[in-house]
Amino acid sequence: MHMKHQKSILIIFLLSFSLLKAQETKPISKGEVLEKLSENNQSIKISEQEFLGARADYRQTNAVLLPNISVSHTGTTTNNPVYSFMAKLNQGLFSESDFAVDNLNNPDAIDNFTTSIQFEQPLINVDGWFQRGAAKVKMEATEYQNKFKKDELLLEGEKTYMLLQLTYKGVKVLEKAQKAALANKNLTQKYFEQGLVMQADVLDVEVRLNDVENQLESAKSNVKNVSDYLNFLVNEKNNPVLVPSDSLEIIPYSLAEFDQVTTNRADIMAIEKSTQAYKKMNQSDKMAFLPTLNAFGNYDLYDNQLFQGASNSYFIGAKLNWDILQGTKRFGKMQKSKAEFDKSTIQYEQYVAKSQLELNKAKRALSDAQNKFNRSTMALELSEESFRIRTNRFEEGLVKTSDLLMSEAQYAQKQLEYYQSIYEYNLAYAYLKFLTKE
Repeated sequence: MHMKHQKSILIIFLLSFSLLKAQETKPISKGEVLEKLSENNQSIKISEQEFLGARADYRQTNAVLLPNISVSHTGTTTNNPVYSFMAKLNQGLFSESDFAVDNLNNPDAIDNFTTSIQFEQPLINVDGWFQRGAAKVKMEATEYQNKFKKDELLLEGEKTYMLLQLTYKGVKVLEKAQKAALANKNLTQKYFEQGLVMQADVLDVEVRLNDVENQLESAKSNVKNVSDYLNFLVNEKNNPVLVPSDSLEIIPYSLAEFDQVTTNRADIMAIEKSTQAYKKMNQSDKMAFLPTLNAFGNYDLYDNQLFQGASNSYFIGAKLNWDILQGTKRFGKMQKSKAEFDKSTIQYEQYVAKSQLELNKAKRALSDAQNKFNRSTMALELSEESFRIRTNRFEEGLVKTSDLLMSEAQYAQKQLEYYQSIYEYNLAYAYLKFLTKE
């Protein structure tokens, strides 16, 4: 019994510890979020591996510049007349007695070990040079694509951080509304006991308090949801409840900063590099009509013992190869690569034009967000003053309970709209910066 009691205490302690750990909070700034995201985000790490793969593809094209070299060591034993004759010649063991007819027709078995070093050096391979150039710009396009993906993730991190700021503001507003609703409930209950208000007024106040408490619980859940997603973006394993240390404030701007889309933006540069790759592939197909020139050679060591080289020989040469006609295959391939290049050029122009449209739309969105912030600021001031007046008049018995509840709900709503307008403004500003980033 005593042991069971101890186990129960231990289980309660562990559960309490787990709950406390689950509620662990951690303050974090936007700068820290962006830094951790850059260093730890899994999608960014995946993109880095994609670039390494593209770089490896490019390095494989070194074969059009560098020699191919191979080394082999072969051991044989034979009494075949032809091979025996050749082996003795290579080993430098041939003598006059070997010319005897019987020795030529029925030679003794001979061991032969050959160490061979072979090389092939490309000299002229014009289409291969253009293929190498295409692989290089493809690698560069992948690098720009990864840069743009990283910029998108940084924007997502900034957006999520601002959303975290907004959810905390929502919790504070609703906590404030909860206090106001509770104070109204106590005051209304007091007036009811004095016979100044009806039971229906007390019930209306209780309904309002219940609504606010439900909204507050939902807002707290939203804080955890946004915090979890931010932890996911920065690859935080402990998953604490993050608390923004930066305040939710308006960022001043000038639309002159965002005149037009720059073609140096990473995603546009990636498309431009892809277009260059298609161009080089088309040039490669055209150059395939030209001959190729390769040098080659062998250096061989021979002996009748393993890993020895009493005798040696070499030969070197060059080969000019001109594949003049492959039916219509080569012409079709050239026409296809030309069509792909033209298509890529049109897509590039279309993408730049569409990006400019997106920028113009984002500029209007930022201007609208500025106007919405100005209106919400004024509406908040008016609703605050209205709620103050109605609260005072309710305490004096000059205003109905329903009017007070409506004014209190409106004031809470205008606070939420005010912070929402700041969030939308900052988000529009961040997106505009993203669209014009070089």
